[in-house]
Amino acid sequence: MRHIHALSTRRARFVDPPVRLTRARAVDDADAHARSTHPRAMHPSASSTVRARVTRTGGRTTRARRVFHAASPSTGAAPACPPKRSATRPRASSETEVETSTTTARSMEAADGSEAVALDEQLAPHVEHLRYRYATFRERKSAIEAAEGSLDAFSRGYERFGFTTDASGEITFREWAPAASHVALIGDFNDWNGDATPLRRSEFGTWEVTLPKGAIAHGSRVKVRVYNDQGQFDRIPAWIRRATVEPGVMGAGYDGVYWAPEEKYEFKNAKPKKPVASRIYEAHVGMSSNDPKINSYREFADDVLPRVAAGGYNTVQLMAVMEHAYYGSFGYHVTNPFAVSSRSGTPEDLKYLVDKAHGLGVRVLLDVVHSHASSNTNDGIAGFDLGQRDVDSYFGTGEAGYHWLWDSRLYKYDNWEVMRYLLSNLRYWVDEYNFDGFRFDGVTSMLYHHHGLQMEFSGDYEQYFSTSTNVDGVVYLMLANELLHSLYPEIEVIAEDVSGMPTLCLPVDKGGVGFDARLAMSIPDFWVKYLKTKPDEQWSTFEMVSTLCNRRYTEKAIAYVESHDQSIVGDKTTAFWLMDAEMYDGMSTLNEPSVVIERGIALHKMLRLVTASLGGEGYLTFMGNEFGHPEWVDFPREGNGWSHDYCRRRWDLADADHLRYQHLLNFDKGMLALDDQYSYIAAAHQHVSTADDNRQILVFERGPLVFVFNFHPHQTYEGLEIGVPEPGKYQLAFDTDAREFGGKSRCGFSVDHFTSPDGPESWVGPYEQPPRAAKMLVLSPARSAQVYFKVPEPAPSAEPSVSDIVREIDADAGAAR
Repeated sequence: MRHIHALSTRRARFVDPPVRLTRARAVDDADAHARSTHPRAMHPSASSTVRARVTRTGGRTTRARRVFHAASPSTGAAPACPPKRSATRPRASSETEVETSTTTARSMEAADGSEAVALDEQLAPHVEHLRYRYATFRERKSAIEAAEGSLDAFSRGYERFGFTTDASGEITFREWAPAASHVALIGDFNDWNGDATPLRRSEFGTWEVTLPKGAIAHGSRVKVRVYNDQGQFDRIPAWIRRATVEPGVMGAGYDGVYWAPEEKYEFKNAKPKKPVASRIYEAHVGMSSNDPKINSYREFADDVLPRVAAGGYNTVQLMAVMEHAYYGSFGYHVTNPFAVSSRSGTPEDLKYLVDKAHGLGVRVLLDVVHSHASSNTNDGIAGFDLGQRDVDSYFGTGEAGYHWLWDSRLYKYDNWEVMRYLLSNLRYWVDEYNFDGFRFDGVTSMLYHHHGLQMEFSGDYEQYFSTSTNVDGVVYLMLANELLHSLYPEIEVIAEDVSGMPTLCLPVDKGGVGFDARLAMSIPDFWVKYLKTKPDEQWSTFEMVSTLCNRRYTEKAIAYVESHDQSIVGDKTTAFWLMDAEMYDGMSTLNEPSVVIERGIALHKMLRLVTASLGGEGYLTFMGNEFGHPEWVDFPREGNGWSHDYCRRRWDLADADHLRYQHLLNFDKGMLALDDQYSYIAAAHQHVSTADDNRQILVFERGPLVFVFNFHPHQTYEGLEIGVPEPGKYQLAFDTDAREFGGKSRCGFSVDHFTSPDGPESWVGPYEQPPRAAKMLVLSPARSAQVYFKVPEPAPSAEPSVSDIVREIDADAGAAR
């Protein structure tokens, strides 16, 4: 992918021929096998070409002739990112300032989709594509408003379809099945008699029936029987809100369940406000138990959520909530999009979890899957595809309706009832369960007709805006983001996209797709590549910076070292890559750490801190990895004897006082507490002043803090000279080498570091940078990182000094004479 290189602000000199930076996942045989068998497997992540174009501080963009420069509002200095040479020189005759504040954006009525070009000149050749997709968005939205009254009303499909109850208690059931010749409702309530409860066909292929109050008992099983010229087929209703499998029966299929409890859960806690920086805890409820079993929503709420809140995370992202018949799919082969996964409890139990999180000040995001659906016809929505035309189906036909790598069905995003179904699905999870936002899975598959399969994204914008682009999928995402952000101003919507499509995270009225942020997927791939292939002596701080800074300044990114992706079977957690089998008997604090353990703990901390502070505007970790969870994730399956041993979280390791996991957990808490104090993760000011591969030293600023990393395996630097943005006195705010984090406490928190005038020479890789305003000397131990803050200067005293008193007496005496 090609990014406008985007750390808030930076200087770059255009004096050299172009340089190409690429990102590519390191995929060895084990990786390839794991990803190809995982339901979310995707091609090796794209390479990216980066051109230095735009820099940022605050809400202002500055384009310069030779040097990018914008004063940091906090320091007045010129923050910088590592410079990238440009393939073309900017025109020497003009400097253009582009106002990027959303408060000055054109109204949606006046926008035409080309507004993004002002933010990225490489979009200019594709302006007609942007206008076309925006015009399509406006056309579809206008059609919805004309036919349904509003996008709001259109997205309330769950109030009309499936099972609904009116004020008198009458039950109405509706199903969209335009290709059916006859439809009947069957279940426990009518002894599964297909002749007892026929539905009548109404307009636009909808079938419906109304039953008297109490005709169907709460919790009873139901299905819909669909007839066509090929026969009859029993299916779970598409809008069903609960589906279960008969307990204790191996291989039993799912049934729909009529869910209408007399007492519904009442939410007690207000939603937390959207934070400046999202600190996301990715979690899977089913595998969250310390014991080898499937955990429940209530157990997660009572046992795990307090850990999340105490750890400093302000957001939990829940995987595998939408019902999925195959547990081993990690929740990504969804069968029933409106149903809560019954393995972990009831809909009311999930509401308890969300409410408990809100009471702890933690927001809850749902991992939503609209990129595809399970091809399981017996248990899921795929069963409504009976070979009919695509205009009468939820899914496309042929290649347009089937994802060959995932073995799943693909929605037809321009169908009217598909748009209603998916938009209503989003609305339902927010209104019914109080979710605070979404992480959209598999967005790359939605953006392109090729779904990203067997595709190498080189960074050429033609790959993003061409006939390969699935405009219907893009427009659906624009409608989804328009709906969510107009109804819920505090919502957060994150995209999982490996292609790096420009404009994905720009507002819709700016010509974007409307997401709030994207996952920085290149970063974990980079770390895995280093852990697998690079000896420590070859770790390049310049390559680190090039990867961590590789994002568009106008589009927020969520940085992470590892998510669930990095620990699925066939791969390993970061801690296990670093320490491997020595974790089994080398983590005791009762013995001196081995070289492997000492190295592993040190790098585990450093990777997290440099990623959180330099890689984006938010941070994410997967459940348990904050304390260095060992091994990998492997769901119960025939190949492992249906074991849950690797499908759980070993909280007991983090809780044991005699094990070193506590040090990693303490570090993670401290790193996030530092953000509470200094708000560095999402800070606009970011400047890299040193990336020295010879010494393996990295120095940069984020917000008010100065970060110093020493990745050298054994070289400690005493009196290391570093540049700082302002003269004054600095002290240590955070240290990966602190004893409570398993380090040696070689740096002192009470030591005052005074600056000298004139910063030292500043180089980021082979590129010279303007020196900082001042310099100071620090101790930089091997394999450690320190964070410094500027001590505020004392305010002038209100009490007069002795000199002031003497001068006043002399003045009075003179006046008297």
